[in-house]
Amino acid sequence: MPTFSQVLAGHFRACPERPAIHLLNAKQADLTISYQALVRGAAGFAHLLAQHGVAPGDVVVLILPHGEPLIYGFWGAVVHGAVPSILPPLTEKLLPERYRKDLAALIGITRPRAIVTYPAFADEVQSAIGLVVLANAGAAAETTAPASDAISTSVIVVDQVEPCEPNFEALSGLARDAQDIVLLQHSSGSTGLQKGVALSHQAVFNQLDAYAPAIGLGDSDVIVSWLPLYHDMGLIATFLLPVLRRVPLVLMSPFDWVRAPVRQLQAVTRYGGTLMWLPNFAYNFLASRVRERDLDGVNLSSLRAVINCSEPVYAASHEAFVRKFERYGLASSALATCYAMAENTFAVTQSTLGEPVKQATRTDLVRSGQVSSGAPLANVQVRILDPDLVDVPPGHIGQIAIKSDCMLSGYFHRPDASADAFFDGFYLTGDFGFFEAGELFVTGRKKDLIIVGGKNVYPQDLEQLASEVDGVHAGRVAAFGVFDAAAGTEDVVVVAETDIADEEAREAIADGVRQHITRNSDVAVRQVRLVDAKWLIKTSSGKVARSANRDKFLAELG
Repeated sequence: MPTFSQVLAGHFRACPERPAIHLLNAKQADLTISYQALVRGAAGFAHLLAQHGVAPGDVVVLILPHGEPLIYGFWGAVVHGAVPSILPPLTEKLLPERYRKDLAALIGITRPRAIVTYPAFADEVQSAIGLVVLANAGAAAETTAPASDAISTSVIVVDQVEPCEPNFEALSGLARDAQDIVLLQHSSGSTGLQKGVALSHQAVFNQLDAYAPAIGLGDSDVIVSWLPLYHDMGLIATFLLPVLRRVPLVLMSPFDWVRAPVRQLQAVTRYGGTLMWLPNFAYNFLASRVRERDLDGVNLSSLRAVINCSEPVYAASHEAFVRKFERYGLASSALATCYAMAENTFAVTQSTLGEPVKQATRTDLVRSGQVSSGAPLANVQVRILDPDLVDVPPGHIGQIAIKSDCMLSGYFHRPDASADAFFDGFYLTGDFGFFEAGELFVTGRKKDLIIVGGKNVYPQDLEQLASEVDGVHAGRVAAFGVFDAAAGTEDVVVVAETDIADEEAREAIADGVRQHITRNSDVAVRQVRLVDAKWLIKTSSGKVARSANRDKFLAELG
């Protein structure tokens, strides 16, 4: 089994001028990066890492915006033999202090040798490292922790990368083994510590070897994407898959896409795009936000698959997408679905391309428009388990458990979390679903998890933030998601108890909750409802029963 560096070096030698990535930025000319340019940029970055004392096997965290430094930084770490991990940059929705604390928590677990960032964010990274050092110093004073536990993380500030000719004999990445960890994927949670999914070269290649045939990947394909590279769908399906399989990638900024989603469709037209991956909300977003006057000259007939992934899939979202764009050449047969997770590298299942996506026939799911996520990949086993971890009969809903040869090596530096994640060799996803005619239907998600625009939102994080607002009973808060059919994703609702009876005062408290959550996470709360004491339902163990409170909230809405 090869390694990433060996495959990339092979592409450099076999087809140096072949386009690897067409990099798109608003108000700039498209930049085409050939395999020669990609390897030269990576070699330049590897040289930079070596100058900062980064050794093979060291973790390198990349906090960079969309652009060449991020691309060269990832591949530079790989060819140097280091382990890259891409994290999202700070956004205007987050308080720097909160982001810094979350970053410090992650650094304390992951212990990267270097963090690569852009000039404007260097001070924030230094502050986060300082928090870890102070915390460790305090722990050492109390427990006489060994000096080997000290954090030694360099901050590497890059504005641009100076390419250089690769010296393949000196690139440490070429000496790595297929079983070595090649990258870390971090979950897309809203706030708090994230678990690093450690993946080996072999696990990723096993995924690509199984997934490429499932989608009929060929030499004539062109992938068009705006997906962020810190998310598994963006990193694996729309970055590693095309680069390692020599499929041209058209890559645009997520922020440019949000501001003008028609640019993705224009890119499909310009480059003859054949494959796209989208979360469910994006189908609704494109159908509702793209104006007819901006579609002049758009031709989507080259698309052979638009794959719905990372959120629950709804037929209504597909129907809205086709209604809007079929007159511009989009074929309804291009609609496809996939169930994926970072712990399996990416795809677990895939629907058959070119065939209609199947809808559930269960009477309790027909009304919601539940859509199949397809059949398991050839190298993936899927079981459906009851609460006692016993297999359920076909057609019955239970927890989805998976086993494959592309699973995570473990949660990085988290043996506790790794041990808890498996049963009988199967990874317990916490998602719920059932099999019908050999295809997987995903009916629920990890307990109480909210998914907004393809992003995981953990309700306990929002509940903690709401409890910090004056007037709210701490610990008497429930956060949950309510599906918005028009948006094709979930809205976040927060219900909080208060002793305040005055309506104007309650409105002020609700506004305070909304603002506090928005400023301290990257989550926009759709509705905050203040209720009287003892309104919330709790479990027998005293925990807030989120699903029961969601049902109560919806029932009172009528």
